[in-house]
Amino acid sequence: MSDKKFIVGVDLGGTSINVGVIPYDGGKVLGMRSMPTDSDHGAKFVVDRMVEMIRGCMRDATREANIPDGGIIGIGLGSPGPLDRKTGTVIETPNLGWRNFPLRDLISNSIGLPAELDNDANCATVGEWWMGAGKGTRTLIGVTLGTGIGGGIVLDGKVFHGVADVAGEGGHLTIDSTGRKCKCGNYGCLEAYASGPALAARAIEGLETGEPSLLPSLVEGDLIRLTAETVYEAIIAGDLYAKEVMRETAKFLGAGLANLINILNPEMVVISGGVTQAGEHLFEPLRAQIRRRAFRHAEENCRIVSSTLGGMAGVIGAAYMFRVERFGAD
Repeated sequence: MSDKKFIVGVDLGGTSINVGVIPYDGGKVLGMRSMPTDSDHGAKFVVDRMVEMIRGCMRDATREANIPDGGIIGIGLGSPGPLDRKTGTVIETPNLGWRNFPLRDLISNSIGLPAELDNDANCATVGEWWMGAGKGTRTLIGVTLGTGIGGGIVLDGKVFHGVADVAGEGGHLTIDSTGRKCKCGNYGCLEAYASGPALAARAIEGLETGEPSLLPSLVEGDLIRLTAETVYEAIIAGDLYAKEVMRETAKFLGAGLANLINILNPEMVVISGGVTQAGEHLFEPLRAQIRRRAFRHAEENCRIVSSTLGGMAGVIGAAYMFRVERFGAD
């Protein structure tokens, strides 16, 4: 495959859409775009926005890299799941409200290029494995902390999808069988405790019982406006309650990750998404929880790290998954 071939990568999330063009053999992301998903406007609105972003990204990348006609060979799509990769259908997305939605063909037909669909967390995981924090590893778990919690698994250099394309859904590990209700309909899922919105909800619950904190002042007393980002801001300002909320988040996340580490014994866990903005306020108690809960030999041989690609991981990984599906891994 010529080094003049390029692939569009699209990362669709509950909060934002990211799009970029990636050289076939890896390299600089070209024409990068990011916009809010605004899924409350409906599925057609989201698809139209994605199409507009892809077209604009392709125009910019073509100018930037002097890409010849036919040089952009396809589109890799990362979407929340569960989904059916064979048919290109999103079966269900709790955070977008879609069911049995033919996303791959809608995008492919609109742009006039072949497309492949994979789980967004799989894409972020393989992006970090291919060009980011996990480069050089063979066995890796990826965890994305955002509107929801996604996960991906690389085993012996290949993404593990499972028999029905549902493998890696770490956000729906049950950590409390009678716990909080998750958007998926189950109770006690990790996502219901440690996602960005769940973190904010737990912070608000404490404030409503009278916990002293500067958090209300950061949202002018309107707690509905409080987000995970507000909690990070308060942590930086030294707020003790915000730090306790983050420690509690690390406890929940550590319980889920210890389960995965004990089962899969990976070389590395890469964590990405907005919650990682908290830095060592998250990672220090998280590593401590994993040391306490996971088998010692498994924990000692597993590095817990933050993403190095940030918002580009899913874009890069989506492009890589198109390459694998169409041309194989090499």
